[in-house]
Amino acid sequence: SGNAGFQQVLERLECDPVCQRLSLKSFLILPFQRITRLKLLLQNILKRTRPGSEEEVQATQAYDALEKLIKDCNENVQRMKSTEELIYLSQKIEFECKIFPLISQSRRLVKCGELTALDFNIPSPKWKVTTRPIYLHLFNDCLLLSRPKE
Repeated sequence: SGNAGFQQVLERLECDPVCQRLSLKSFLILPFQRITRLKLLLQNILKRTRPGSEEEVQATQAYDALEKLIKDCNENVQRMKSTEELIYLSQKIEFECKIFPLISQSRRLVKCGELTALDFNIPSPKWKVTTRPIYLHLFNDCLLLSRPKE
């Protein structure tokens, strides 16, 4: 998005009839879609092979290898999404000191959301309650509370 020339070329290519008006993302996901179709094909082959035959053994081995590949792909996709979330969050959060590295290969964001903090002013004769928003970021290894910049 930061490179205007690239954006123009990409828009022109996506409008080209050869691309059938498909976006770049659709072309990037095609290999993964093919892998999942292969799994369906192997399931059908397994249904039609004779039990105990050499073909069944080979098809089962291929199916198991394909399932492992799909599982690895899904784990890598999740890892990349997690890293993207951490990068986005690190760009939004400003630490007073940089002793806490937010981006780590082992760290992932589990849950985040806005909460309301209640402040009780005790010295006054009437208990006055003030509220302010805070944000909770739960990672797999730590909990981070933040507040909007004033």
